[in-house]
Amino acid sequence: MKELLLLRHAKSDWNAEYGRDHDRPLAPRGRAAAKLIGRFLEQVNCAPDLVVASSAVRARTTADLAAEAGGWRNRLVVTDKLYASSPIAVVQLISDQAPEVERLLLVGHNPTWEDTASLLIGGGIIRLPTAAAAFIRIPVSRWSEVTAGRGILQWLVTPKLLKRGGVR
Repeated sequence: MKELLLLRHAKSDWNAEYGRDHDRPLAPRGRAAAKLIGRFLEQVNCAPDLVVASSAVRARTTADLAAEAGGWRNRLVVTDKLYASSPIAVVQLISDQAPEVERLLLVGHNPTWEDTASLLIGGGIIRLPTAAAAFIRIPVSRWSEVTAGRGILQWLVTPKLLKRGGVR
């Protein structure tokens, strides 16, 4: 059984000074949310074996802050393949992962993340606000066996829900 976490980047700062969209940083609220998600994933024993993040500043920063706050000891790979990509491209990236990786965390963007989650679980409308994480189990032994409709959505959590539940 493989486990996939799709984490949408945290809230970005539209008022910050940045050149292109790729360089937009996180807002203070986003930085706090990324840390909260990182701590939560550690608390529920869902720290990833590998993190692959979009090369966009807001996604890389989300991954870095979550890993630091959660105390994860894993490798971080940054790739352009998750910026302005498609669900099919994301599934291909998933399929390319090494079989020894059991739990994979991808950090990226909407609408691709919502569409990818829906594709993997066989349909339905999935909403991932900023810094939301979807946990999907996929009954395969190798990532190369991942196909549309094979995944099972286990849970979806948002920073707002965590705060309401008292997670800090």
